[in-house]
Formats: sequence, C-alpha cells, structure tokens
Amino acid sequence: MKRLVDYILLYLKGMGMGGADIVPGVSGGSIALVTKIYEDLLESIRSFDLEALRLLTSLRIKALWIHVNGHFLLTLLLGIFTSIFTLSKGITFLMENHPIPLWAFFCGLILISAIIILRDIQKWNFLAIFVIPLGAYLAYLITELPPISSPDTWWFTLISGSIAISAMILPGISGSFILLILGQYENILSAVNERDIFILGIFGLGCIIGLLTFSRVIYWLLKNFHSITIAFLSGFMLGSINKIWPWKKVLSYRMSSKGIQEPFITENIWPHHYLAERGMEPQFLMAILAFFVGVILVVGIERIAYNMTQE
Repeated sequence: MKRLVDYILLYLKGMGMGGADIVPGVSGGSIALVTKIYEDLLESIRSFDLEALRLLTSLRIKALWIHVNGHFLLTLLLGIFTSIFTLSKGITFLMENHPIPLWAFFCGLILISAIIILRDIQKWNFLAIFVIPLGAYLAYLITELPPISSPDTWWFTLISGSIAISAMILPGISGSFILLILGQYENILSAVNERDIFILGIFGLGCIIGLLTFSRVIYWLLKNFHSITIAFLSGFMLGSINKIWPWKKVLSYRMSSKGIQEPFITENIWPHHYLAERGMEPQFLMAILAFFVGVILVVGIERIAYNMTQE
C-alpha cells in the first residue's frame, strides 16, 4: 500500500511529464525514465490485454482497476493534464518571447537525464558502450529528417498515430515532432479545431495500436536486455538535443493554422554566429544560467525520488 506522499511525488512526476510534452521536440518519456517510473508506466500500459478485456466484459471493475494499476495511471494522468492545462500558456509565452533560455533549460534537462540513467546499468560490456553513440546518431538522423508530403488518406493517418504515440513514450523525441516530419501536424491540429470526429477517431485508433504494441516491445527489451536498452535510450536522448539546440538559423517558414508565419526548417549555429545570422543577441549568459537550472532541477528530482525509496 503506497503512502500519500508517494502519490504526491508521482503526481509531481506526472506534472513534469506533462510540462515536457507541451514543448515540441521534448518527450515526457525522458522525465519518466529519469524519475524511475518508466518501467512501471510501460507495465501499466502493457496490462491492457485480453485479461483486462475479459474483466471489463464481466463487469469486474475492481479487479480490472487492480490489473491495470489504476491508482498509478490515474495519479500520473492527473499530473500530466494539470501541467498541460496550467503550464501551456506560460511555456507558449516563453517559446515565443524567450526561446533561447527555454531551449537551453531543456538541453540541460535532457543532457543530465541521459547521464543519470546510465547509473542503472549494472553490467557494462562492449555492446552497452557501442549502442550509446549508435542511439545518439539515430536520434540525430531523425531530427534532421525534412518534412514529407504525406498522402491524405485514412490509412496514413492511422500509421501516423501509431508512430507518433510510440515516439511520445520513447525518451528523447516528441510525438508532435514526428507528426511534423510525417506532414500530419497541421492535419491533426485542424481536425482538433474543426472537431472532425472521423479523422480524430482514426488517429486515436492508431495511437492505441502504437501504444499497446510499442510499449510491449520496449518493456520486453528492458526485461531481457536492460543494460543495452538503457544505454541506447541514453544515447537517443543525447542525439535528440540536436532538435532543441537554442541557436538556430531559419531556412524556411510555414503558415500556422492561425495564419501566423513561423520557422519551419532550421539549421543549428554557434552562439557567436547568432547575432550576424539573426540580428538578435544570443543571450549566452542567460542560456548558461537556464541550462544549469535544468541540470539542478533533474538532480534535485532524482535525489528526492532516491531518498523517498530509502525510507
């Protein structure tokens, strides 16, 4: 039986995941991994199986709740949605008015998270070391993919939902970024605004398929190849920093659903080139400060979580 303080801590972890998911390019899975709830989350998602369906159809609600670890999922989801509804305006404001410190903050958060999770590796070998740069390179390649012109069909919307939700639970890459690459970001956003039930239903079905399938794959890898999987995920998180690098040169723009011109394709540049390329101050000292705030925040969360487990 968990104590009230355990649920409060879990709720705060959910808030951290929700805050990360608001920002395109940052995954809530990274927060789940560093706060030691990633495997519990995967196991809870994996529990939505035939046994859960049998319990539901026989109306054994209490047994179903226990089977899917309902207290864990409900507390986590409450934290996630609290962040989404309370922090979204603030984070949107920072993205529009103070993007460099915000991205620097998340760079620090992702970097230290990738390092901290390596402590979970009990047995190091050549393969565990090798997959770190492999994961980093793979994530880098994904973040460099240009957006594609996608077919306007129901089956591609289904596939997009499956891939996007898989990315959302994979530490390092956000689902919204994957939708952008697949050319479906605006389509799904328009479907939400227009209350297009058919498109949203197809997309939601794809999300369910991807979530139930991909969570099982990751869970199996963690159970059978824990050290190698953790090392790969750490590298993947490191490679994803390419997407959230604070100083960027805009190569092309696109019109948002609100009719506002915003950066579409960008290229990373060094801070000392930023003024010449963009005509704006690089805010280097502010970025360094924000970077270390991200580092300190993650270390603090990790230490609190560790102390709680020792009591």
